[in-house]
Amino acid sequence: MAENKIPRATAKRLPIYYRYLNILHDSGKLRVSSNELADAIHVDSATIRRDFSYFGALGKRGYGYDVNDLIEFFKNILHQDRLTNVALIGVGNLGHALLNFNFHQDSNIRISAAFDTNPKNINTIQGGVPIYPMDKMVTQLKEQQISVVILTVPSNVAQKVASQVSEAGVSGVLNFTSIRLSLPDDIRVHNVDLTNELQTLIYFIEHYDKKSE
Repeated sequence: MAENKIPRATAKRLPIYYRYLNILHDSGKLRVSSNELADAIHVDSATIRRDFSYFGALGKRGYGYDVNDLIEFFKNILHQDRLTNVALIGVGNLGHALLNFNFHQDSNIRISAAFDTNPKNINTIQGGVPIYPMDKMVTQLKEQQISVVILTVPSNVAQKVASQVSEAGVSGVLNFTSIRLSLPDDIRVHNVDLTNELQTLIYFIEHYDKKSE
């Protein structure tokens, strides 16, 4: 049943569930109720039960959910049972921060290659990641069979670089630029606009109750 499409909002919550369940596991917790999960991650219990129901009977009435069973289930559907290599394109200030971010702490994701135009970065290893020149990008993405890239290039070249990435057969782009990319329909793009998020936060502070959204 996990292969069926689920609502996007539910899909976005799955990593949150997985992360907190691992915290429970590390603390020695064996089972958890939807109310306990709700209190911890600030998602109401009805929503949690509905999210879980898309995948069948994950818990038992009167017992709750087995923590280890849920971890194994979410590990599988989030593909955390195997290593996923991604590439970083653009090693500026944000790119450097991402190179040094410990993805392994919370997931089975690794940046295995990076690409840049700055001669000071090219052919160096930073954060354990080799940095290649941009003219090697398509070749390296294909040879390393990387299907997901993180885009942190300047906005004025974002579309050009994204178009080159599409030639390498990638499946997904995490786009940190302010440009909305035009790519083939078979490439999924997730946009992370930090300026937009900050402006939205400021608006919520002024116009909504002060609680986590």
